Amino acid sequence: MGRGALGLIGCLGVLILILIIGGVWYVGVRNNLVALDEAVNQQWAQVQSQYQRRYDLIPNLVRTVQGAANFEKSTLEAVVNARARVGQVQIGGGPGGATALPNDPAAMQQFEQAQAGLSSALSRLLVVVERYPDLKSNQNFLELQSQLEGTENRISVERMRYNQTAQAYNTAIRKFPASIVAGNSFKPKAYFQVQTPAANEAPTVDFNFPTNTAPSTATH
Repeated sequence: MGRGALGLIGCLGVLILILIIGGVWYVGVRNNLVALDEAVNQQWAQVQSQYQRRYDLIPNLVRTVQGAANFEKSTLEAVVNARARVGQVQIGGGPGGATALPNDPAAMQQFEQAQAGLSSALSRLLVVVERYPDLKSNQNFLELQSQLEGTENRISVERMRYNQTAQAYNTAIRKFPASIVAGNSFKPKAYFQVQTPAANEAPTVDFNFPTNTAPSTATH
């Protein structure tokens, strides 16, 4: 076998080795990006779960508070309407509904604004409730208080964890040379943004009513 043939075989061997190494690297990087993507999806599911829990608590909360004599109708309507807007955003999240929201920054912002609006309405309701000391003796109301407070705290924690996993994923798909593998297959994930100073804080849930406060005149 001549030197030319040996040289050709050597070049082919080196090329095959490079292709094997490159293939192993590509598969490893892609699998890592897939794992990071799934971590974001899993954490987003945790966020959704806590928001859904709050969403499901509100009808019972409204019914319980509604039973109080002369309770402000407009305050209850604000909560009900804010809850309805949250439901509309979840349904309108495009293919996959709320599950697809992290892939659409504009839809994610609408979702967050709707949730912040619900938080604000709940906060106003809880402030008004303080004028009705009799509610503090309602066992169902006290149980809802505990559940709502716990849910609001978990929402805050899960949002923070989601942003952390989304940041890890977004950083990975932008770094070279992993960005070559990411290409157009791995899109950046949207973050939860703080819309107002209080938007990323759980509403204060305080039912230690003053015993000498009389109910206010109803607003209809």
